[in-house]
Amino acid sequence: MCGIAGFLGQQPSSPAQLQAMLAALAQRGPDAQQWHGWDSDWQPQQQTPSAAFLHARLSIRDPRPLADQPMRSEDGQLWLIYNGEVYGWEEDAAYLQRQGLPFHTRSDTEFILRAYQHWGMPGLLPKLRGMFAFALLDLRLGKLWLVRDRLGLKPLLYHHSEQGLAFASLLRALLPWLPEQARQLCPQAVDAYLAHRYIPAPMTLLQGVQRLENGHYLQYELQTRRLSKHCYWQAQPASTTATSLEQLYQELDTSIALRTVADRPVGLFLSGGVDSAVVACRLAAQGYQNIKAFTAAFPGSHFDESEAAARTAQKLGLPFQAVKMPAQIEADFAQLVTDLDEPFADPSSLPLWYLAKQATTEVKVVLNGDGGDELFAGYKRYRQHLRRQWRGNWRLPLRPPASLAHKGWPKVATELGLSWLDAYCLRFSGFSPAQRRALQPRLKASPAHYWRMPDLQGLTPLQQLLQLDMANYLPEYILRKADLTTMAQGLEGRSPLLDHQVVQQVLALPPAQRFSQPAKQCLQPLCAPLGADSPFVRPKRGFNPPLTAWLQPLLNVASDLGGSLSRLTKGQIAAAPVQQLVTTYQRGEEHYAEQVLQLLLLDTCLQQLQDALG
Repeated sequence: MCGIAGFLGQQPSSPAQLQAMLAALAQRGPDAQQWHGWDSDWQPQQQTPSAAFLHARLSIRDPRPLADQPMRSEDGQLWLIYNGEVYGWEEDAAYLQRQGLPFHTRSDTEFILRAYQHWGMPGLLPKLRGMFAFALLDLRLGKLWLVRDRLGLKPLLYHHSEQGLAFASLLRALLPWLPEQARQLCPQAVDAYLAHRYIPAPMTLLQGVQRLENGHYLQYELQTRRLSKHCYWQAQPASTTATSLEQLYQELDTSIALRTVADRPVGLFLSGGVDSAVVACRLAAQGYQNIKAFTAAFPGSHFDESEAAARTAQKLGLPFQAVKMPAQIEADFAQLVTDLDEPFADPSSLPLWYLAKQATTEVKVVLNGDGGDELFAGYKRYRQHLRRQWRGNWRLPLRPPASLAHKGWPKVATELGLSWLDAYCLRFSGFSPAQRRALQPRLKASPAHYWRMPDLQGLTPLQQLLQLDMANYLPEYILRKADLTTMAQGLEGRSPLLDHQVVQQVLALPPAQRFSQPAKQCLQPLCAPLGADSPFVRPKRGFNPPLTAWLQPLLNVASDLGGSLSRLTKGQIAAAPVQQLVTTYQRGEEHYAEQVLQLLLLDTCLQQLQDALG
């Protein structure tokens, strides 16, 4: 688990650029930061290279310097930098050794390099089970590959222009290299952030930077500088026949066991919900009694699940710590925004950041329960939206006027003015289209949403909603949050439920087992050791903080939030409606809390990026 960056440019870079890029990655890889550069003839150049690979390492497997990156082949023609963790590769590595390929380390990094030498690209990709974003340079073929994992657990952003190609794990690691024209704020990205609370792939906040979608890779020709994008994986059932629950349980056990392999201490993020409890139960059943569970605690709040999590850990014999959340976040807010990289407004990212900060003092790997709701239709919004599936593509020619109101008729009119599927894309939105028009009166017509629409042919209505989430909400919201908040603390998060082979087994389940009411009943037997403390007997809760207590000190500092946002967006966001929204919230309309937080996060992020860009 690490941070990567690199560039293949037309002009020499400066030492200051290289150091700034590495500095932006350092938190993701606190154990080692290294780089290798080349001149325009691909000869080593360690002062002012025109091309370079940069790497910041969090060492989990084989922490020796011998396994540091960039990693190269013996002849210096193949180079690899890699962020992630690949599991269960040892058997394939033994095969490669029998074929005569040498292994000098115990790292999955070297396995990827050797796998490429034997199977090539994209032949090596089916051999990779896990999460990854990597850059692989083959100087013999004159090609560079940039690859992102199947489900999107690891991020990869890139810039491509006449000046060359650059890429990184973080937008902020790209900034020092970007040409001037690529640094311009993207108006559509700002609007997309207001709509979705984050900026969906392939957009980023800047005009000249894109985010590679999950399950895709880029191929770059060094000679022609041509860049092409390829989709290499889409979720499909494991077989043409329905799988059994026993097969699913076996695959899940394998996935969990693989994710306990590490040369550093391993922990678990445990909530009061089903998904992390399932992981905890299976860890205990497999004999992993030394894995400590960490839970965010909100004392005195109805959000607090620490008591339920403590009972789960006690019954399973797992060490446990409840991490008390702070009463105020003002002192950490700027660092929180920096660590989220781009504007990102999931309220649960804040307690997750604090949870990771504490966990990393004791462990360097944590397992989690991410993905269960998207696999087994656990969100209430699925059932709510399915009640209107009869609408299909039917819609009324309604366009509510610009207004900050977000309840009653404006909300109904927005939904009726969209198709059933388009309306779903806004069910977990930040600001409605009418609110966005009120905030951005000068912005020309914009789409209702910015989600990617995958192929939904032949799917049931519920499967269509799940497919939309798997293409958008899961990789770019849930998994981006998990990656950014843990890696900011030098902590590796692992998601057993999102092993691609587990996903394929779930997709092959009979619908009656996969889509039960209540949800996830097929997993209930796995929680049997918890007895009366099973999460199946408790109502589902979200992982949300007490925003009201956190917001006021932040608003005291940002007294002219509207004016600041108007300046930073060059007038795209108007000052008056922002101040109106803040005033309404402060007068007691607390249902605007998440939207106020969303604007505060945007303002701080834009100011930080403006300062970084000079």
